[in-house]
Amino acid sequence: MVDTANHRVEIGRNSSHFAATVRAYVALTKPRIIELLLVTTVPAMMLAARGLPSMGLLVATLVGGTLAAGSANALNCYYDRDIDAIMVRTKNRPLNHSLVGPRSALVFGFALGGLSLVLLWLTTNALSAGLAAAAIAFYVVVYTRLLKRRTSQNIVWGGAAGCMPVLIGWTAVTGRLAWAPVVLFLIVFLWTPPHFWALAMQFKQDYAAARVPMLPVVATEEVVTSRIVMYSWAMVATSLLLWPVARTGPLYALAAAVLGAVFLREAYALRRRVREGLSAHSGRLFHWSITYLSLLFLAVAVENMVPAGWR
Repeated sequence: MVDTANHRVEIGRNSSHFAATVRAYVALTKPRIIELLLVTTVPAMMLAARGLPSMGLLVATLVGGTLAAGSANALNCYYDRDIDAIMVRTKNRPLNHSLVGPRSALVFGFALGGLSLVLLWLTTNALSAGLAAAAIAFYVVVYTRLLKRRTSQNIVWGGAAGCMPVLIGWTAVTGRLAWAPVVLFLIVFLWTPPHFWALAMQFKQDYAAARVPMLPVVATEEVVTSRIVMYSWAMVATSLLLWPVARTGPLYALAAAVLGAVFLREAYALRRRVREGLSAHSGRLFHWSITYLSLLFLAVAVENMVPAGWR
């Protein structure tokens, strides 16, 4: 009876350790970031198809895109494990504990990347697979290795990797690029600095301790908030440009105008609080920026579910 009880305890421990290891590998892929990337992929595919694309293509593109993003994020965790251990925001990432070793994370990241490219190549087309490869390489090499620790413009240019899902989604449907997905790309590109700088303002001390020159570390809050306002205007203007370029209907135009107005109000409110010497509360803009992008792309999706005669 004692041996049986000990055996059950051992099985329980092994099962618990296995589940914790699986959770650690999943955490390496940064699922919350992937969710936001997929939010932009599906509407881009619907805009390209002017409706709902085939379920097989949709699933294949989403799975391939998820694997590609997971690959880039896992490799980012591997290369940034030294500074992740310093920063409060990232200290609980898997590589700061013993469940996943650096070598295992590196192999995992490359394996996900290879799997994603093969899947996209076989189920969509070579262009979509190539764009996914470019996104992984750009995020890992250009942003993580070359820009992040060297320039305050890191997130401006490095954020281009996060814009690639709209191009991948569009080309998965059409097999080619066009001006409409370029505009979608630019919307996300211009959205990224206000979104991330608002977050970086909250964790300024973290980045300073890790010697990462995010803009809020090397510039005053007034400079940061002024640039947030500047990029916000450019983003809103670009979002409205999609109306004539992609020939979207009034539903999207109205959504872009209203959501853009709210975004600008929040950006100006943040700058005003800084100029008045009040606490910035940049988290409010950060959280709204996620809602903004989600609702804007939801408007693209919903409009393409409406019969053409009703738009």
